[in-house]
Amino acid sequence: MNSAADRGGRSTARHARQERFAPIGADGQARIAGSSVLIVGLGALGTHVAEALARAGVGRLALVDRDVVELQNLQRQTLYDASDAALGRPKAIAAAARIAAIDPAILVTPFAADFDGELWDRLPARPDVVVDGTDNFATRMLINDLAVRDGVPWVYGGVVGASGRVAVVLPGVTPCLRCLLENEGDGRAILTCETAGVIEPAVAWVAALQTAETLKLLLGARDALARGVARIDAWTGVLQRAFVEAKPRAECASCGKRHFPALTVTKRGTTALCGRDAVQVRPQVTRHADLSSLAGALRGAADALEVSDAFLRFTGDGCRFTVFADGRALVFGTSDPLRARALYDRWIGLP
Repeated sequence: MNSAADRGGRSTARHARQERFAPIGADGQARIAGSSVLIVGLGALGTHVAEALARAGVGRLALVDRDVVELQNLQRQTLYDASDAALGRPKAIAAAARIAAIDPAILVTPFAADFDGELWDRLPARPDVVVDGTDNFATRMLINDLAVRDGVPWVYGGVVGASGRVAVVLPGVTPCLRCLLENEGDGRAILTCETAGVIEPAVAWVAALQTAETLKLLLGARDALARGVARIDAWTGVLQRAFVEAKPRAECASCGKRHFPALTVTKRGTTALCGRDAVQVRPQVTRHADLSSLAGALRGAADALEVSDAFLRFTGDGCRFTVFADGRALVFGTSDPLRARALYDRWIGLP
């Protein structure tokens, strides 16, 4: 990668309008160029944020996603095109290639893999900021506990339908996501982008808020950070902010007691079923799944829906799912464990 001085020189033309914004200036632009950001999840939010940060001049981007590009992604996931979908390119690889085309001076490191503690430990260095682009509760809690444990700021974001939420977690300074979700509900609502849909304006709004907070963190502009949880509705044009206690809660298992529950949970197991083009996916904790409620949420989104006391069956994304009352699922139509887990999170969503 070019040195900070080289980047500072070349940024005169590329980032001139951004440098003229008083809170950034030339010194701030140089600081952005010398910074690193980890983006976990390269779906709707992750691709919007990755592109925005690349165009803002962030010097190093690490991109993590376990899934591949599909045609239905293109409605809201920037950085991909029809050729990526036709070839089923891994999202991390496709996104990295597009960012390299936007600005070849950025050092982009793609990880086409599950995000977990092992990947976190393999990073060449701790990022300055982590941005949440994920679609499931379990990974968000893992981001939270790793970032809080190691003192790395991170920016949470979520979007379903026309609504979304954004929050900044400053370890040791603000409440962590576990605290915030206890105030807002547990973050595991049945509604997902598959069941409730999602519109691009909501994605763009949430991603814009995430990007702005990330830039403030990189610049050290902590006094300008938004506090609490921002909630938007792109259909009604409403932005609300739920203010919460301004410091970590002593009783919180993560930022208060520092027990970090997500780091002690057994990783979800997957087993490829020999000769059946199917994968069994187990949730992290065996639990009673409310199959009737899940069926209700899926109705209208999934095909060939059948539900009983013992199991739920449906078809989605070209695969056939059988979900059992303990949260376990058989995913027919793929032999790839990473793909099966991604589909499980997309359609079922149990941590």
